[in-house]
Amino acid sequence: MYKEKLEKLRVLFKEMEKAIIAYSGGVDSTLVAKVAYDVLGDRALAVTAISPSLLPEELEDAKIQAATIGISHQIVETHEMENPNYTSNPINRCYFCKSELHDTLKPLAKKLGYPYVIDGVNADDLRDYRPGIQAAKERGALSPLAEINVSKVEVRQISQHLGLSWWDKPAQPCLSSRFPYGEEITVQKLQRVGRAEIYLRKLGWNNLRVRSQSDTARIELPPEQIQNFVANTDLKSLVSAFQEFGFIYVTLDLEGYRSGKLNQVLNKQSLETANS
Repeated sequence: MYKEKLEKLRVLFKEMEKAIIAYSGGVDSTLVAKVAYDVLGDRALAVTAISPSLLPEELEDAKIQAATIGISHQIVETHEMENPNYTSNPINRCYFCKSELHDTLKPLAKKLGYPYVIDGVNADDLRDYRPGIQAAKERGALSPLAEINVSKVEVRQISQHLGLSWWDKPAQPCLSSRFPYGEEITVQKLQRVGRAEIYLRKLGWNNLRVRSQSDTARIELPPEQIQNFVANTDLKSLVSAFQEFGFIYVTLDLEGYRSGKLNQVLNKQSLETANS
C-alpha cells in the first residue's frame, strides 16, 4: 500500500514546475523534501525557519539531512516571539506560529519564482488538534502527504524504503509545545527546556519531553523506559543540572510520554462544555 502512495506522491510533484518545502528536518518534511528533489531536482528548495523555539541541534540535523538528500537548503528567520497572540500561549498558539511561517515563505516563493509552498502535514495530523494546519491552508500551502492519505506509519515505511537513515527519528515539535496552554512563553523558558532536553539526550534518552509548568520540569519518557531511567540515572546530578538551567522542581511523569499529551485539557474542556 505505501509503495502505491509513494508513486502517487511522485505524480503530484511531476505536476509541479517548482516547489518550496517548509522543511523542519522532521521525518515528514524530510520525506517530502526527498521525493520532491528526486522528481524536481534543482527546482525543489527546502527552507527551514529558525526561532528561539527551535533547538540548534534540530537545525544542524536539518542541514545534514538536506545535504544528504542533495536538495538546496535555505534558512530564514521567523519572529513569532514578537507576537503577543503567540507568546500568551492560547490553545490556538500554533495558528500564529504557522501564520508567521507561511507569511515568510509565501513572499520568498514569489520572489524566487516558486509557484508552490508545500508542507509535511500527514493524514494523522488531520485527526489531532492542529490549528496551524488552518493557517497554512489559508495561505495556499499544499499538504501532499495528507492529500493522498499517508499516515505517520506509512511516512516511516516509505522513508525506510527510500533508504533514509532517519526514518525512525522521534517526533520533535517546537519547544513551545512543552508548556501548558495559558502559561506565557519567553525566550528564557524556551532555553531552559532546550538545555534540559539536550542534557537528557546526552545521557542516551531520545524519545522524551521536558514539560515546563511554571518552575517545575516534568520529564516524560516512554512508560517501558521509566524503571530503567530511575535505576540507571544519577538523579542527584540531574536535579542539580536542571536547577542550574533555571527550574526549581524536577519531577518524573509516571504515566509516561505520549504525543499530544497537553491536548488532553482540550478534550476535557470540550466534554465539560457539552455537559454544561
